[in-house]
Amino acid sequence: MSNTSSTPSTATRDVVILGSGVSGLTAAIYTARANLKPLVIEGHEPGGQLSITTLVENFPGWPDGVQGPELVENIRKQAQKFGAEIEMGHLHSADLSKTPIELNFGGNRIVHTRTLIVASGASARWLGLPSEQALIGHGVSSCATCDGFFFSGKDICVIGGGDSAMEEAMFLTRFATKVYLIHRSSTFRASKIMLERAMAHPQIEFLPNTVVEEVLGVEEKEVSGIRVRNTITGEVKDIALSGFFLGIGHIPNARFFEGQMDLDEDGYIKSKDNVFTTHNGKVLPGVFAAGDVQDRRYRQAITAAGTGCMAALEVEKYLEEHGR
Repeated sequence: MSNTSSTPSTATRDVVILGSGVSGLTAAIYTARANLKPLVIEGHEPGGQLSITTLVENFPGWPDGVQGPELVENIRKQAQKFGAEIEMGHLHSADLSKTPIELNFGGNRIVHTRTLIVASGASARWLGLPSEQALIGHGVSSCATCDGFFFSGKDICVIGGGDSAMEEAMFLTRFATKVYLIHRSSTFRASKIMLERAMAHPQIEFLPNTVVEEVLGVEEKEVSGIRVRNTITGEVKDIALSGFFLGIGHIPNARFFEGQMDLDEDGYIKSKDNVFTTHNGKVLPGVFAAGDVQDRRYRQAITAAGTGCMAALEVEKYLEEHGR
């Protein structure tokens, strides 16, 4: 699967790409074809969110759909075909103020690079239930836009109490017969207008003061319902449904750059024109961002690929302008 680089740690790379999801691998294709010999670092989630997705029907070029892991693997092979090197690694620290940029992967593994593309993605927040984890891709999803179509005419639930949960619940009413919106409290973080819209929708049933104790259907490998508990009365009951959607947000994988790069209040990279990173409002030379780590709005495979392409083209331009 992964290549092991033979380049000495003292050599300076033209470009290092952090992340092997769609954005990182697309950036690898473009920079490899430009003969920049990119080094792609796979983190704790090789392949990104698509690696835990089943059928993808909205990626252009696949009229019959494609399995998420297959799509990622094909993009990986395409990048490797043009000379991209892919290694496992976990970033320990980075110094973006140095020229070249210094990346520390631990174990005396220091990599210097003229440019850096941060495509480390955003990890979905999960409840952490063993049954939930066992059914990811089998009725458990963190992306309504990606998977809502598969639940036409079925009952489903959305977990969360913020705007993301309200938006997902509203979107899913296009397909589902009924949407249970489950929140652990009776107080919602969602904006007033979003909350009112969701509460007024005839297909959405609110279950406040409720927590999920188990997702049912592990043995059948398909969600068949949920076991919930009322936090006030203690009542436990089972609800039959076919889809379990998380609307409790994502965690951007950008914490290593805190203090060196402008991040928003939730830790997403603040980018200019989707790819340029900044520090104290000024563009960071040679450091670019792509994919979900800087995109809290769309988070789609096709938009991730697009920003991966954009970041790669900016890397080429930057290196040309700086005498590569």
